[in-house]
Formats: sequence, C-alpha cells, structure tokens
Amino acid sequence: MSATAAAVLFEDAHLVAVAKPAGLLTQGPSWKEPSLEQNVRRHLAPDAPDSVYLGTVHRLDRPVSGVVVWAKTHRAARRLADQFASRRVVKEYQAVVESTELVTGEGVWIDWLTRSPDASGVVRVAAEGDPQARRAVTRYRVEPSANVPEGALWLRLWPETGRTHQLRAQSAQRGAPVWGDAPYGARHSFPLGIALHARALTFLHPALGRPLTIVAPLPAAWGESGCFEPTTRDGSISRT
Repeated sequence: MSATAAAVLFEDAHLVAVAKPAGLLTQGPSWKEPSLEQNVRRHLAPDAPDSVYLGTVHRLDRPVSGVVVWAKTHRAARRLADQFASRRVVKEYQAVVESTELVTGEGVWIDWLTRSPDASGVVRVAAEGDPQARRAVTRYRVEPSANVPEGALWLRLWPETGRTHQLRAQSAQRGAPVWGDAPYGARHSFPLGIALHARALTFLHPALGRPLTIVAPLPAAWGESGCFEPTTRDGSISRT
C-alpha cells in the first residue's frame, strides 16, 4: 500500500482488515479524492483495482484512526454485515478527551442522537423519544494509568450501538470533547485527525465461525502529542 494507506492487520480468502490512518476517508465519492477503499483495492489487485469485489460492512469517520474490516466475498459481506447489524461485534475505542473532572470511573452513556438541522454535519443530543433521534449506548472506563497532557483524560469506549459520530457527540455532551475535535467543542488541536482510535474489533469469522479479534496499534501522532497507553504495574502496556 501507499504511504497514505494503512498496514494490513489480517487477511485471508474471506476478509481483509487494515489500520485506517486519521484524515483519510473510508470511502470516497469518486477516485478523485484518496480513500482507504482505493488503497485496499490497489493492494488486492494493483493492475486492476476496480475488478475486485470489496464489501463494505462498516466505516470510520475521516478524522478517526483504527481497524476497518472489508469482505472479499459476497457471502462474507452478508455474514459480517449481519453481525454488525445485530450488535454482535465488540468494538473497542481509545480516546483522549478534554476533561479531568466531568467524566470519572466507569459506566454507561445513554443518549438520543440526531443530526443538527444546519449543514455542519454535527450530531446533537435530543430529547428521549424524539422521532428524528436514535438511541445511542456506550460503555466507558477512565484509564488513570495512561500518560496524557495536563487537562486531558484517557478513556476506553465500547459502543453498543453504531450511530453517526456517536462517541464524539456523547463525550462532548458530557463536557469532554475528544482532543482535536473542534466541531464538537475541543479547544486543543491534534497532529492528525482527532484523538479517537478504533483499537479492536471482535467478531465471528464469516467462514470458520470462530471468534477473531483484530487490533490496530496507536498511530505515532499519539505519542508525539504526549499520549501513551495505560500501563500495568510491571510497566507493560495494558491490554485488558
């Protein structure tokens, strides 16, 4: 893949998983704008990228980095899409947010989300039962052992629903916008994209039926910004 693409994390005859860089579209409206889809196609068929089947089963926002899985067959696409739709895929994110007081411990965020009526594309929290809104549920946990800049907080997030901008809107609603996410009120910039990373996906392999976990390492921009993963007592990186 090119320098703007991401490393292949897993590949077999049924699927390919890559680590999306922040700032790159998952899919573009045309070949005129670079996208992760284009890069994956070139990886699979350098001489004829349009000739391969590539099934989209989920996406990441442009400023977000992390795991993206693509299906390589129609059957795999149907089976993976069904797992996402039925919420059987476990999604784990890492985030650094602008808060040290408003979000504490661990718990569950439940909100009703809807798009703003203007052209900003920002998602806002609405009243429960709003006919234009959809319920969003996210489990969260603060990681106090992480090394982050002053005034920031490291969160682990497990969205149980898959709403547009869900994690970005829910954290901002609690006065803790994701670092670098200016549309949601962040005051601090981030080197590339925002400090939200889709760290891992766990699902059943579409052909083998066995659990498969794909993990994407944090981009270098996080360390360059002084954000380092939580550690255990012996100093190793926490993976729990």
